[in-house]
Amino acid sequence: MTCRIISCPVLSAIPYICQKCQTGVRRSRERRVIERDKMRKFLSCILWALLCCCWTTQAEIFTSISQMTDLIYTEKELVQSLREYIQAEESKLAAVKSWANKLDALTKVSTSDPEGYLAHPVNAYKLMKRLNTEWTELETLVLQNPSDGFISNMSIHRQYFPDAEDETGAAKALMRLQDTYQLDSEAFSKGKLPGIHSNAILTVDDCFDMGKTAYNDADYYHAVLWMQQSLKQLDAGEETVVSKEDILDYLSYSVYQMGDLPRAIELTRRLVAIDPSHQRAGGNLRYFERLLSKQLNELNQDYQPASEEPIQLGTYIRPKDHLPEREAYEALCRGEGLQMNDARRSRLFCRYQDGKRNPRLLLKPMKEEDEWDSPHIVRYLDVLSHKEIEKIKELAKPRLSRATVRDPKTGVLTTANYRVSKSAWLDKEDDPIIDMVNRRIEDITGLTVDTAELLQVANYGVGGQYEPHYDFSRRPFDSNYNGDGNRLATFLNYMSDVEAGGATVFPDFGAAILPRKGTAVFWYNLFKSGEGDYRTRHAACPVLVGSKWVSNKWFHERGQEFRRPCGLTEVD
Repeated sequence: MTCRIISCPVLSAIPYICQKCQTGVRRSRERRVIERDKMRKFLSCILWALLCCCWTTQAEIFTSISQMTDLIYTEKELVQSLREYIQAEESKLAAVKSWANKLDALTKVSTSDPEGYLAHPVNAYKLMKRLNTEWTELETLVLQNPSDGFISNMSIHRQYFPDAEDETGAAKALMRLQDTYQLDSEAFSKGKLPGIHSNAILTVDDCFDMGKTAYNDADYYHAVLWMQQSLKQLDAGEETVVSKEDILDYLSYSVYQMGDLPRAIELTRRLVAIDPSHQRAGGNLRYFERLLSKQLNELNQDYQPASEEPIQLGTYIRPKDHLPEREAYEALCRGEGLQMNDARRSRLFCRYQDGKRNPRLLLKPMKEEDEWDSPHIVRYLDVLSHKEIEKIKELAKPRLSRATVRDPKTGVLTTANYRVSKSAWLDKEDDPIIDMVNRRIEDITGLTVDTAELLQVANYGVGGQYEPHYDFSRRPFDSNYNGDGNRLATFLNYMSDVEAGGATVFPDFGAAILPRKGTAVFWYNLFKSGEGDYRTRHAACPVLVGSKWVSNKWFHERGQEFRRPCGLTEVD
């Protein structure tokens, strides 16, 4: 990103001090030019830092709540540094005011009778001294730069600031939450989320920026919702920086893109009424009116004025996207469309599981609960202790990086908007606790971890999610995974509770599993024949409120031949 250095008119306000001594004037002028250049560079630097915040950045911060928490403390430290800078500026200004008051009283006396005043030799001496020495000291005081500490602090932390990609990603995350959980823009702007009410509000300008983010991405559906909310709050009397003309400009064109010509015309007329000289409004209005007239003539219909109902969630239909089961997936995330019934529930049981007489589980068997009957999904309780979870998170945090997916066309690992999280891979060599957890998972499942993948730890960011996907590979040339075969089974540890959202859902058969700290769920991705079980297509719902931590252990086919023997039929 390229940042513009913004010039500041304040620089021209530095006073010029005249002295009789030409050498002193020249020396003072040179010093003043140097100091003025320093101040110009300083102001440019601070404006650059505060307005752009885009020096060396750490991109994709928004994809992990854990890494975003560090920014909270960074901002607190910067606020303290800013207050120290303000205090220094106030002390400097107080000193300058004291000088001004003293000199003001003095000049009132001297200008009332200049000759009489200078007739006294002491007054004449003090005038020479003031102009030669004291005014120079005052000039030095005025040109002092008390902000060095603040700028230094900013420079240290700037490399960790989020960038434009993070801001855009966070905005899109709010829109994703809005869609998944069917929340209107007003609920977000007032901090009203399901079961939670906070002081986290969005201003007129915040809503406008949300709408502009969507608009720049040609997402006119969300642009309409957020521009409408911005306009609503502005009309309610909220203070704002953005103008009503700008909001109406974006809103009217976005409504046109959604195919609502009558409302686009009505909004554009409001814009023209406010600003008749607007460079686009007049042309847009004539174009919209001609287009509507043509459509009405073709359909042989009369003009119907725009609806007086305010634009809200449901006014327009959200465009379809790449995901065929989008509606079913999002409904499950909201707790709707669940296929659990009394008949199925009667087939679910809880039991103590000793890993087929595993010595390490005989005295302390695992608590096992059925979550679903077919495919069989079980949940294990008390798999990880709080101490173990904290240690795993501690090991993972420095290694977190944007989670990737395998491109279905090329097979190359890449980032994707449908997977918003950061992950790290932990080996048993990293810490004894990882080896202990691996062995515990092996004892519980009866499957060897020798050919399993490393323990993957993931932390979900703002609106963090992973849309419906398969854990096993459907591509023949990469299903062998370095000779270890396909992903046979998934063991998913929940390492945090989540206040709202974040469920694991299976759209194919309508199941939703809620995160519970310390528990784990387990299922097989492949039938005993080695064929993929397509029913196991699953998703991690967007996290609405909270921070979601999980760890995954994926078992592979090799080494499991006697632990899970092959079946005789394709779907056995």
